Parts: sequence; structure tokens; C-alpha cells
Amino acid sequence: MAQVEATTERVVAANAQEVYAALADYEGTRAKLLPEQYSEYEVREGGKGAGTLVHWKLQATKKRVRDCLLEVTEPSAGELAETDRNSSMVTTWRVTPAGEGSSRVVVSTVWNGAGGIGGFFEKTFAPKGLARIHDAVLARLAAEVE
Repeated sequence: MAQVEATTERVVAANAQEVYAALADYEGTRAKLLPEQYSEYEVREGGKGAGTLVHWKLQATKKRVRDCLLEVTEPSAGELAETDRNSSMVTTWRVTPAGEGSSRVVVSTVWNGAGGIGGFFEKTFAPKGLARIHDAVLARLAAEVE
């Protein structure tokens, strides 16, 4: 099994604290940021940052749907980590200042990919598909906070 990683970033015209607060608001803002690839969104515990337990289904391709149950932690200031209890997938959101009134948001997802030829295709194509999904989330985030 090889580790697979998808990373996307965007500069948002809003201060880092406001952007981070929007991302950490699983009860309110976060649901509005999710594109059509997400379904069955439900906050099961908490709702604000660390200690949140959130569920969704992610349809990465026509045939591939991940049932995600994510435990949210805050490993460091400006960082949210979503660890899937149902798989090896971990998504990390990092928000840092990027000049006056702007912030840089980097979202990175890693997981243990399949082996063999299936793993080759997963490692080749999955990061691009997930990056497109993350980019849609970041575009909605920018529209929400700018």
C-alpha cells in the first residue's frame, strides 16, 4: 500500500481568524461550503472545532463513495485535522495570515492507497479528483467570508 496525498491551497481575502472560525463551525458554516459530492452531512458531537464528530458521504467518482465519520482535532494554532474512523484518511486544514486582511488556506488529505494496478490508478488519478473537490470547498469558503 502506498500513501496517497491530495493538496490544494487558496488565498482568501479575509483575516485568518475569521477564515479559521468558518472552517471550524461544523454546526453552521461548514455544511454550506460542501459541494454536491458530499451527502448525508450530520454533526454527531460537538460542532465547533476540536471534539467535533461529523459524518458525511463523499462521492469521489461515479463508483466510489466513502462513508466518513470524522473526528476533529486542533493539532496546532490555525490547524484542523479530520481523522476518519472508517479508514486511514486524514484531512488537515491550515490557515495562516497572507498579508493584511488575507489568509492562505491549505487543505491536504492523505490515506493508504490500494496495492497493485488499482493502487497505481488511485495514486495517479485520485489526488486530482480530490483536489477539484477541495478547490470547490475553498471557492465556497472564499465566497462565504470575503
